[in-house]
Amino acid sequence: TPSAPRTPTPSATPPDLEEQATALVNARRARAGCGPLRIDRRLHTAAQRHSADMAARQYYEHDTPEGKGPDDRITAAGYSWSSWGENLDRGPRTAAAAVNDWMGDSMHRDNLLNCTYTAVGVGVVEGPGGPWWTQDLAAPR
Repeated sequence: TPSAPRTPTPSATPPDLEEQATALVNARRARAGCGPLRIDRRLHTAAQRHSADMAARQYYEHDTPEGKGPDDRITAAGYSWSSWGENLDRGPRTAAAAVNDWMGDSMHRDNLLNCTYTAVGVGVVEGPGGPWWTQDLAAPR
């Protein structure tokens, strides 16, 4: 008997994509007069989980189908924030392509160049329709 086709399991991409994206964003922030973002593991966790959820359930939104938003995910990951922003992308295979996409859209660019934010986490997950990118930016409380 033939076995049923397996549903592809989303898999995380190498952590260097997060570092590359953050370095590229920090270069843009420096030109805009903003301080650098530092990678925060809690924000990474929130971003990675959201990318994995979008890939697994095939939706592309800031809010989950249950209505949980970025603020809920960032808080659940243990980050105490005073402000936050989130950028999504789907499809880019490189950090440079994702950052270029974000810089090409005014709302995403405003998030990247918001000098209030000091921390970032990027989650990239391979899966059908992806890679799926989530970037969570925040300032601590």
